[in-house]
Amino acid sequence: MKYQFIMEKSIDFPVSRICHVMNVSKSGYYAWLKAPKSNRELENEDLVKKIKSFHENSEGIYGSPKIYEDLIESGVSCGIHRVERLMKLNNIYAKTKKKFKATTDSNHSYPVAPNLLNRDFIVEKKDTVWVSDITYIETREGWLYLCIIMDLFSRMIVGWSMANHMRSELVEDAVNMAWLKRNPIAGLIFHSDRGVQYACNSFKDLIDSKKCIQSMSRKGDCWDNACAESFFHSLKTEKVYFNKYISRDEAKRSIFKYIEVFYNRQRRHSYLGYKSPENYEQSFLGKAA
Repeated sequence: MKYQFIMEKSIDFPVSRICHVMNVSKSGYYAWLKAPKSNRELENEDLVKKIKSFHENSEGIYGSPKIYEDLIESGVSCGIHRVERLMKLNNIYAKTKKKFKATTDSNHSYPVAPNLLNRDFIVEKKDTVWVSDITYIETREGWLYLCIIMDLFSRMIVGWSMANHMRSELVEDAVNMAWLKRNPIAGLIFHSDRGVQYACNSFKDLIDSKKCIQSMSRKGDCWDNACAESFFHSLKTEKVYFNKYISRDEAKRSIFKYIEVFYNRQRRHSYLGYKSPENYEQSFLGKAA
C-alpha cells in the first residue's frame, strides 16, 4: 500500500526512475497500472464520495467524529479510524477560525438577580432552564446585534431576535418568540449576564408577567453563561467569520438559516450523543410515549 501510494503520487517521474526506486521491473510496473482496482479501493472511493457529501452538507463544519456519525446513521458500515484516514488523505478538514470574545455592559444601577444556575448546565426536562445572551455581527452597513435564548435541556435555540441596536426590545422580542414556540409552565429559570438589557425595569416586568425566576451570572464571569457563549463561538467560527456581509439583511438571512435549518435540526452535538437538538427532544418524546 505504501509503494502504491508513492507510485500514484509519482506519475510524472520517469518510469525507469520509479522502477529503480521501487526495485521492480518495467513490465511489472505497467502490469500494476493496468490491473483492476481491488474491492477495498473501490469501497474507499465510494466512502470518500459519501464523506465529501456529508462534509459539504455541513458547509465544511464537520470533522471526522460527526462525519462518522452521519455515515453510521445512513447505514454505512465503517470505522472511525478509517474515516479519519480517508479524510486526511483527501484533505477534508473541519474549517475553523478565530475565537469569539464576548463583552457585556453591566455598568448600570438596576438591581441584579442571584446566580441560581450556578454553572449547573445539566437539565433533565425541557423548558425548565433557559439561558440568554447577546452578540454582534459585523456588516458593511454597520453592526447587527443578535439575542438568543437556549433551552439547556436540548441546547435548542428556542427564541432569537436581530436588530441594529442593543436596547431592551432586542431581548424582549426574543423572549416573546420563545414563549410563542414553547409556552413553558410557571417557574422556569431564565439565566443571563448582568447586562442592562436584562436588568432594566421593562425586561423585569416582562419576566415577572411570564412567571419566570430570573438568574444572573456573577460580575465579569463569562463561564457562568458558558452554554450561550459556546453557541456564539460555534456561530462565529462555523458561519460568520467565513462571510463578508454587505448588509444587515444579508447577515440576518445567513444567521436565520444557521439557527433554524442547521443548528437546531441538523448539527450534531457531542453533548447530546451526536444528535441534533430537535432529534434529541424527539427521542425523549418517544421514550415518554
